[in-house]
Amino acid sequence: MHEYTSTARVWGLSCPGFPEEVGRARRWTRDILRGSPLAEDAELIVGELSANAILHTASGREYGSFHLAVAVSAQVVAVSVTDDGGTATAPKVEHQDQDAEHGRGLGMVSAIAHRVVVHDSDQGHTVTAELYADARLGGHPC
Repeated sequence: MHEYTSTARVWGLSCPGFPEEVGRARRWTRDILRGSPLAEDAELIVGELSANAILHTASGREYGSFHLAVAVSAQVVAVSVTDDGGTATAPKVEHQDQDAEHGRGLGMVSAIAHRVVVHDSDQGHTVTAELYADARLGGHPC
């Protein structure tokens, strides 16, 4: 296959901003990636990003929602969670004490994923985590 082309499949899901929807988002991701060696990591990442959307943005308010996308190719699995915004700052990795109860989720996502990208827009934030089938492609630290 040419290095600039690939066959990717993309799925999308919108969820109301209720805490129980985090479990639904995880199950949905697991079902899509059934049989993939990246399924468990992707499911964990989706759970963290979905919970963050509900806890820290307008997604968790009345009538709020969050949106997921899973893109799969032979080289990469990319999971994205888009929130409803409502915060002045974009999500960022915070280096917390190991005993901290909050603020470690995005750091954990960054440790698991080969690449994490945060996009801001007027409508909210999208956090995309990429998992590479071949870790050498992304230079992921051991």
